[in-house]
Amino acid sequence: MKNIVLTLALFVATSVFAASSAEQQLAEAIKAPNLSVVHLWAPWCSNCQAELKSGGWLKTVKANPQVKFYFVSVWNGGEDGRAMLTKYELADQPNVTILADPGPRTGDTKIKRFLDLPLSWIPTTWVYKGGDLRYALNYGEIRFDVLQQFFADSISEW
Repeated sequence: MKNIVLTLALFVATSVFAASSAEQQLAEAIKAPNLSVVHLWAPWCSNCQAELKSGGWLKTVKANPQVKFYFVSVWNGGEDGRAMLTKYELADQPNVTILADPGPRTGDTKIKRFLDLPLSWIPTTWVYKGGDLRYALNYGEIRFDVLQQFFADSISEW
């Protein structure tokens, strides 16, 4: 009986803390030598909506075809937000991948870390190169001119 309880406890702990399929996929993708942008967002978030409505994401994605953009919907009940990304013409861009974390939006089991980084606010945007985190914008809307500068700084040889 003691072994059954221990096995069950280990199973529950592993399932609660296991990386989601989106997180597992990204952990490999961000190791690519080129730039990767991980953008954590949700369709219900007004700050996320403002970024999309401004057209900044579409302009940035189109201006940087060599950069891989990963739009990861979090705190959205496992829904990926594809309809909203389609509305703003992002879903069909060749350098955009749309993912969803299945975690709940509220409560004790709400996702609080992603790619082993703290997640406490959306939108959150991380820029990677070759698996290394270059820039982390964790609290609020992006200034796209600054994001573009981060791209240039990340690929410069200095």
